[in-house]
Amino acid sequence: MTTFSAQVAWQRGEDNFIDGRYSRGHSWSFDGGITVPASASPHNVPLPYAVAENVDPEEAYVAALSSCHMLFYLWIASKKRIGIDSYVDDALGVMEKVDGRMMVSRVELRPKVVYADEIPTREVEAAMHHQAHELCFLANSVKTVIEIRLDRA
Repeated sequence: MTTFSAQVAWQRGEDNFIDGRYSRGHSWSFDGGITVPASASPHNVPLPYAVAENVDPEEAYVAALSSCHMLFYLWIASKKRIGIDSYVDDALGVMEKVDGRMMVSRVELRPKVVYADEIPTREVEAAMHHQAHELCFLANSVKTVIEIRLDRA
């Protein structure tokens, strides 16, 4: 078994709190030493109580799913000896009400891969993405539908 940890920390400061008008700004600290400023999304909590420039949990969720998929895709490509110069994913998460509850119901991964040498066929590329999805620890952990959209000329 492997465990993972993060410290999530918030402090009231000068805000009144009990009236609901308090900052949702907080921090995420990880074992590697990095601390990331976080907040509720301004889509959910109005400014100035949300901190627009901070990462919100919904954005982090989309990024984590995309990152997990990418890391497995790169690993698969390296094992197949398919060279990759770059991988950029403009991932998109959709939040909506499902069965009366708000949830991130769908995440679209839209990777753009630049290959170093020989470009794999669409079938090989799609199979690699399918395998990456099947291997992704996070995709295996959630009920969000995760779609991979390949838009390649």
